[in-house]
Amino acid sequence: MKTKEARSFDPETINELIRLRRSVFVDQFIPGKKIPDEIVRQILENANWAPTHKKTEPWRFSVFSDRGMEKLARFQSDMYRTHAGEKFKEDKYQKLLTNPLKCSHIISIGLKRSPESLIPEMEEIAAVACAVQNIYLTVTAYGLGGYWTTGGITYFQEAKAFFNLNPDDILMGFFYLGYVAIPSPDSKRKPVSEKTIWISE
Repeated sequence: MKTKEARSFDPETINELIRLRRSVFVDQFIPGKKIPDEIVRQILENANWAPTHKKTEPWRFSVFSDRGMEKLARFQSDMYRTHAGEKFKEDKYQKLLTNPLKCSHIISIGLKRSPESLIPEMEEIAAVACAVQNIYLTVTAYGLGGYWTTGGITYFQEAKAFFNLNPDDILMGFFYLGYVAIPSPDSKRKPVSEKTIWISE
């Protein structure tokens, strides 16, 4: 077995994995096809190895599957209807009610704040975002589809308790998972040289 010092990886494989990462949305999933729970656990294990200042590991996840997604769908659609008032839109309500049922799993993304923590909130948000990127890359490596959304009830203070978060914690959205029926199109980026300044002297 190779030691840690002797391990090596194919950089081009990693480069390709990063370039192939895509958001794949609910209507692109194969309806009713479930990802094995052990793969979802591995996805979360990789998320757990994100960088974290002072090792606070602020990410928290709730995983919904099977009838749990029905529970999530009812909760978020009912909360939206309660809070929307005059801005209520029937199509949005129906989307919140039905989209979860098209997925294999849904993972809520939470940030747990420690009361005694002196770490700036921005650094904790960055750590959770890194964990989500690990989710994205692992999903891509397994040939699965998924996307991170901060829509729906993400910013409702009253929603936090449903996801085992305290009032001072942050609900940072949801990651929807499924098998891919319709791949996302190729993506492009403007050259990184347009976004980079090198200072060598």
